[in-house]
Amino acid sequence: MPFVPHTPEEIREMLAVIGVASVEDLFAEIAPEMRPKSFDLPSGESEMEVLAHLERLAGKNVSGQVSFLGAGFYDHHVPAAVDALTSRGEFYTAYTPYQPEASQGTLQAIFEYQTAVSRLLGMACANASVYDGGTALFEAAMMAVRQTKRRKLVVCEGLNPIYRVMLGSYTANLDLEFVTVPHRQGRSDLAGLAQAVDDQTAAVLVQSPNFFGCLADYTALFQAARAKGAVSVVSAYPVLQSVLKTPGQMGADVAVAEGQSLGLPLSFGGPYLGIMTCTKEMIRQMPGRIVGRTKDLDGRTGYVLTLQAREQHIRRQKATSNICSNQALCALRALVHLCLLGEEGLKRTALLSVERAHYAAERLTALPGVELMNDAPFGNEFAVRLPVNAFEVVDALTARGYVPGFPLGRYYKGLENCLLVACTEKTGKEQIGILAEMLGGMLA
Repeated sequence: MPFVPHTPEEIREMLAVIGVASVEDLFAEIAPEMRPKSFDLPSGESEMEVLAHLERLAGKNVSGQVSFLGAGFYDHHVPAAVDALTSRGEFYTAYTPYQPEASQGTLQAIFEYQTAVSRLLGMACANASVYDGGTALFEAAMMAVRQTKRRKLVVCEGLNPIYRVMLGSYTANLDLEFVTVPHRQGRSDLAGLAQAVDDQTAAVLVQSPNFFGCLADYTALFQAARAKGAVSVVSAYPVLQSVLKTPGQMGADVAVAEGQSLGLPLSFGGPYLGIMTCTKEMIRQMPGRIVGRTKDLDGRTGYVLTLQAREQHIRRQKATSNICSNQALCALRALVHLCLLGEEGLKRTALLSVERAHYAAERLTALPGVELMNDAPFGNEFAVRLPVNAFEVVDALTARGYVPGFPLGRYYKGLENCLLVACTEKTGKEQIGILAEMLGGMLA
């Protein structure tokens, strides 16, 4: 039987106490166009009927397609052990570890996660994660604003457009100035970024690889920013950091990332986690939770939440951030994934992804009228210019079971003929060959 919290008599009694005649009267202050069309809900259905309805809805989802989509989210293999270990009750049901004496397992797991991502990105410190990659980038920008007491942020147009929209949304009511430096045919304009940084700049924000898949060494840019007193922030793709020059090696002050590619399925867009790392000098500006390792009076190793004055439950309106929750289970999956692959396994994943992308670029650019957007080095993702509208290509090939990539015209005006193509270690050469044949047939 369905659970009905109140009987009709109880509802009448409550309405009488409130002093209104009906449930509709409770919403009289809301403009008519904003109210529900009706409060006369149909009778409930049985569990069997509801399940059948949900199964029909789920059946509308398209599955089994071959996908070359990337644009910040990547379909990497997740070992079965990730699910097996992270679904254990000790982790799956764990809550906020405010009481260290009852939460040593969770706290140690978070500490190990912090250690792993710090080493991956070449940075000194990390927090326990935040909501997602875009939130991490916003929080990094706010770290820079607090650290420098400045209001200007220089943003590379090659930064993920979703993240740039999030930056605008999160800061809409803040007195900040954004200077966006245009990309150059997909390349990040390093000279333009350096020129835009002045003694009023709080931070310069870039991405590695950038949204178009292009690789760049930001070392000189970060040195120029430091000379102006600005903070250097980079959003990284964590899998490729195992084979690329790391943010730490480039001299970044804050390095963030979307952690989805580390043990998390695509899952219709989440839940994911935002990885945040920084130099020791920036640690007191770091939002969210940080787990530290210490020793008790008997010399035994213990783990505790540390530097908590940053959080809203301690400092309220003076808090460093309103982020006081972390994506603990997602962060645990990232840690387990990294441990299962190990250093060599992660490198092999990255190199296979890069190899497949370069093979795909070779096959696609052999087609008449198809060319790379630029000659910049790239990792597992690249942009091609087509002789036809990329949206039409996506629609046509998706209907045939192959999603050829991401149409860049969705976010970048003037790039309607450009397609962003991504590969991972799961992308087979046979699949790439079929994509090339299908695209070639469409262009013939």
